[in-house]
Amino acid sequence: MGLFGRRTPPPARPGVQQAPAAPAVPAESRSSRLWSDGFGRVGTRSLQVLAILAVIAVVGYVGTRLTLVVIPVLIALVLAAAIFPLVSFLRRHGWPSLLATWTSLLALVALLSGIVWLVVRAVVDQWGELQAQALDGFDSLQTYVQDLPFDIGDEQIASVRDAAVSFLQSDAVGSGAIAGVSQTADFIAGFFIMIVVLFFFLKDGPAMWEFLLRPFEGHRYERGQRVGAATVSTLGGYVRGTAIVALVDAVGIGVGLAIVGVPLVIPLSVLVFLLAFIPLVGATVAGILAALVTLVAVGPIEALIVVAIVVAVNQLEGDFLQPIVMGRTLRLHPLVILFALTAGTVLAGITGAVLAVPVAASIWRAIQVWDGPDLPARFARQKRAETV
Repeated sequence: MGLFGRRTPPPARPGVQQAPAAPAVPAESRSSRLWSDGFGRVGTRSLQVLAILAVIAVVGYVGTRLTLVVIPVLIALVLAAAIFPLVSFLRRHGWPSLLATWTSLLALVALLSGIVWLVVRAVVDQWGELQAQALDGFDSLQTYVQDLPFDIGDEQIASVRDAAVSFLQSDAVGSGAIAGVSQTADFIAGFFIMIVVLFFFLKDGPAMWEFLLRPFEGHRYERGQRVGAATVSTLGGYVRGTAIVALVDAVGIGVGLAIVGVPLVIPLSVLVFLLAFIPLVGATVAGILAALVTLVAVGPIEALIVVAIVVAVNQLEGDFLQPIVMGRTLRLHPLVILFALTAGTVLAGITGAVLAVPVAASIWRAIQVWDGPDLPARFARQKRAETV
């Protein structure tokens, strides 16, 4: 008999009762017990998490390679959710579906085109004034910094002034535009893709979603309907609420800039409006840019006044206007918003930063109605009294 040979059981003795043999354990049962203990469960969950992360990584990689298609489709989805109530209103009042869609779409395009034309016209008309005031502002700044407790030499200020003069009197803007011809072409192509996709979302959006829900029946179909309605409602409410808040910010800060005498009031106001769509950091960046323009074009005292105006408007927005207008549309923790902004910026730049928060908010809203109109998914339900 070898070391690993099977031992032959001894013969039974007469009159001695033998202990019953232990039942044989199937190999499948031993394998299942191996994965049912603590380490096995951790390993199973780890494999599942790795698989999910792999799918997310593949989707993110494909999305970053197809930004010319993905970004216009996402923008079209957000805009369609924002202006679809107008289409529904026109249809309810007897307008044909196609006419209501074209009217809403052309109104949106006219609004966007008007904003772009207004900004470009204001910059062209006031560029010379900004150039002259910026040079005067540097001269005034040189006088102020001479009284500071630390030493800033006249040569350093003169070099900065010469660099500013060279920039303002050069063709840097034109050369930069020529260098960006490829990006401009991509922007135009993406814009037309967005318009086409937006048209079909407005015209046939509910029918498209019903087509995607055809494989599902029963409670799965009802879940799909809830998720679609919650996503559209969250995206539309976010965009409309943010637009109202951004308009109030732009008007308030623009009036303040006009009173102080800052040039390029209209472009700066439009910039405040656009940056308001980036939560947390957009208002701060807009205030910094307005203060810098005021500093170089008017003076440091006026720049401090502009900073005070920006802070006052932002406080009014955060404490009064945003809770009333936005309501429960954006129910995300500021840390989650920061993570979403970071991820969106890394993946798609400024466009990703604008789209990241409404997309994250719509995903969270879909989780909240996953198992019922007021019943979140199992993992997101409150299991106990949460007191901190």
